Amino acid sequence: MEKAVNKSIWQDWVNLILGVWLIASPWIMDYSHAGFAAGDAWILGVAVVTISLVALFSPDVWEEWMNLLLAALILISPITVGFTHTDVAVWNSVILSVLIGASAVWGLSRQVKYSHN
Repeated sequence: MEKAVNKSIWQDWVNLILGVWLIASPWIMDYSHAGFAAGDAWILGVAVVTISLVALFSPDVWEEWMNLLLAALILISPITVGFTHTDVAVWNSVILSVLIGASAVWGLSRQVKYSHN
């Protein structure tokens, strides 16, 4: 199991950066005035950053599953939270969900691969 943790640590750094981007993106991409879209980005961004920091200091497989869940929430949030009219926020959510989800799947696949050795 230790090999899996060492092999997948870069995903935690990537997710940390993506989480910080998600928090800052309403200001950088100028949709901080779009209440639900900005609030959603801040809340989910803090969640991604928190899980990434936990994963960096105490790596375990559950963090990858949490990142996968967060990626799904980020993907569906434009519809469920109701900001489909804010195109830049929607695209930001879609792109970040794919990147965070891919990182989580990569980390999970590496852990499964190395846990069998």
